[in-house]
Amino acid sequence: MDVLITDDSGFMRDLLREILEEDHNIVGEAENGVEAVELYREEQPDIVFMDIVMPIKDGIEATGEITDMDPNAKVVMCTSVEQAEQMKDSIKAGAEGYITKPFQKESVLEELNSIAAE
Repeated sequence: MDVLITDDSGFMRDLLREILEEDHNIVGEAENGVEAVELYREEQPDIVFMDIVMPIKDGIEATGEITDMDPNAKVVMCTSVEQAEQMKDSIKAGAEGYITKPFQKESVLEELNSIAAE
């Protein structure tokens, strides 16, 4: 499965890459929503892991742009537990699901497999 990782934190991108790269192809990494939309357009990944709070363009805006461009896009939001209100906005923007930070390998893979099975 081709995966795009988007997070403004290099540490979080590294953590997600370590969890995913064994079984999945990481097609790109973005630091903000603008890069995420561009990379999505270029790479057409099967799934996008998208941080909510980022500079330049946040994950909610980027998710909306991606799902407008491709209604079948699969986006998983990466959130801190205190971002419940933003999660609602993310779902409205087209996100399929979410994982919470700090990432746990089991929950990341569980969410990925559940969305991939849809």
